[in-house]
Amino acid sequence: MFWGLSGGLISAVWSGFLMAISTFYLHLSTIRGFLFGTFSYFVIAAGIGILSNTIKRKQAELLSAYDSTIEGWAYALDLKDEETKGHSSRVVKMTVLVAKKFGIRGEQLSHLKRGALLHDIGKMGIPDSILLKPGKLTDEELAIIKKHPEYAFKMLSSIAFLHPAMDIPYCHHEKWDSTGYPQGLKGNDIPIAARIFAVVDTYDALTNDRPYRKAWPKDKALEYISQQAGKHFDPDVVKVFLSILSKDLNVVGK
Repeated sequence: MFWGLSGGLISAVWSGFLMAISTFYLHLSTIRGFLFGTFSYFVIAAGIGILSNTIKRKQAELLSAYDSTIEGWAYALDLKDEETKGHSSRVVKMTVLVAKKFGIRGEQLSHLKRGALLHDIGKMGIPDSILLKPGKLTDEELAIIKKHPEYAFKMLSSIAFLHPAMDIPYCHHEKWDSTGYPQGLKGNDIPIAARIFAVVDTYDALTNDRPYRKAWPKDKALEYISQQAGKHFDPDVVKVFLSILSKDLNVVGK
């Protein structure tokens, strides 16, 4: 009887021991699986992070290459005419300054800058005999030179990267009162980037020598800009532009 009890006790203890061992290995397996899963997650996350940083770096390098190319195009256009040398850099700087006053920031501002650099890219399709003519243009020649925004549109529309920058090259000759070209847009139908650029471009053109005339005094150019508010130019843009220049007349040329 004693042996029977002892045997039963030993059997129960042994069974409990085996169950404990089994439970231990089960938990150990679970813990090992958890640790492996966690480790794998961090390895994958680290890999994704490295890949993401690489992609971002390559994108930044590509974007920089695009912008350098655009600046090269603008410089090449300036070289065509010694009297307009520096025009692109001046109008870009001032256009960005005015645009910031209208709350334009980030990627939108970058596209605006690219558009300002490329504003006259369509003039590559205009013969130099017209573009650099020292005298007054004939009606026929004027009709040809007015095609340069459409040339710009055709040149840039095949480049998806530059679609958001198209407003200035295509629309900077539109006028507030709808008498501009090429589409005859009116008022706020004209993209804000083009409305800003129109004022800046006109001021820079008036205050620098051109093949067909000498530069105007800055005061005379500002008076003209003011008179054209609500006609050629967006009155709000003129107000901001004049406010900036009232503090420093040389800001465009810096």
